[in-house]
Amino acid sequence: MHVLLLEDEKKIADFIVAGFEASGFQIHHEADGFRGLNTALIRSFDAIVMDVNLPLMDGFQVLTEIRRKGLYTPVVLLTARTDLADRLKAFELGTDDYLPKPFFIEELIIRVQTVVARKAGNVEKTVQQSGVTLDRFTRMVQWGARSSSLTQREFVLLEYLMLSPGQILSRQQILKHVWNVDFDPGTNVVDVCIQRIRKKFAHTDADHPDVFPLETIRGVGYRLNNA
Repeated sequence: MHVLLLEDEKKIADFIVAGFEASGFQIHHEADGFRGLNTALIRSFDAIVMDVNLPLMDGFQVLTEIRRKGLYTPVVLLTARTDLADRLKAFELGTDDYLPKPFFIEELIIRVQTVVARKAGNVEKTVQQSGVTLDRFTRMVQWGARSSSLTQREFVLLEYLMLSPGQILSRQQILKHVWNVDFDPGTNVVDVCIQRIRKKFAHTDADHPDVFPLETIRGVGYRLNNA
C-alpha cells in the first residue's frame, strides 16, 4: 500500500514514516499543503494522511481541492483541533476519517487500512463470531445483552482473535500484531489487556453464568472459543 503523508512537524512525520514502513507500507512525505496537493494530483496513492494545520495550504484547503478535482483517494485527517465544528467541516469536505492528536501509530495504521478497504468495498462494518459482534467503526462490542466500548489496543486484540476463531495465538504473536513488538519485553501487557476485555463483560450474578469466550491456553496463549 502506497500512502502520501502531509505533515510539517518533522518529529511527527518521522514517527509516522517509521511506523508505516515497519508495517510494510510505502510512504511519501511532503511538509506543506501546496506541494502535497501537487503530489496528490500527479501521483497515485492508496491513501492520504494529512495534518490540518499545514503551511501554504491547510488540510481543509487541500482536501477541498483534491475532491474538486475528482480525486477520491481515501483521506485520514490528523489534527489537534478536536471541536465538533472542525469535525463536521472535515466530513462535509469529504474526509474518510478524522484522528485527533496525540494518537497511537497502530490506530492510525488500522484506520488507514479500514478506509482503503471500505473504499474498495472489501470490509464489513462488523465482525461477528462466537456470539460477539464487534463494530469496526465505533469500537463497540455487543455480547448478548451487554455492550461496551473498547480502547484502541483492546479493539485490535479482540479483532485479531475474532478473525482467527478457534486458533491459538501466542503472546508473542499478539505482541507483534497489537503492540508492534518483535520481542518479549518481559511484561504482562497481553494478559492485562485480555483481563480488561473480560472484565467489561463479566456477569456479577448467578442468573448469568456464561463466560465471555476469550479462552486462556495455559503456557501457550489465547484463542476465541468458537465452540
